[in-house]
Amino acid sequence: MSAPPLRSLPDRLRQIALFELGGLVLVTPPFAWLSGVPVADSIGLLAVLALIAAVWNGAYNTAFDWIEGRRTGRSADRRPWLGRVLHAVGFEGGLLLLTLPVIVAWTGLDWLTALIADIGLAAAYVAYAFVFNLAYDRAFPIATSGR
Repeated sequence: MSAPPLRSLPDRLRQIALFELGGLVLVTPPFAWLSGVPVADSIGLLAVLALIAAVWNGAYNTAFDWIEGRRTGRSADRRPWLGRVLHAVGFEGGLLLLTLPVIVAWTGLDWLTALIADIGLAAAYVAYAFVFNLAYDRAFPIATSGR
């Protein structure tokens, strides 16, 4: 079984940029309202978190796609529903570990409150990641040669 093709670098960069921009637009207003963090601080914090997420996004998605492709022989745009759920939960779980210390340092929230805020962000982004990646895969299928 040969390995399926991965997304090209320009395609992956487009995917990351669209994902992070959409996430900022959708998540900033409810985060500011629910967390009590002032809007200006929320925008700055979520922009920093988006940068962290963008780096994590590229690394995680490329690694996940590579491992899945080697194990199953299928490309990411052919991922079944359960694989999409596992992909989204794994992405957000890893991101939570990377962002919690940043939220604590930026906002001055205690660890438990920051954890609750970060879990809220993760829950919102799990749903968003699932829908976004499904739509992205349909809108931009992976280019193949001879398939």
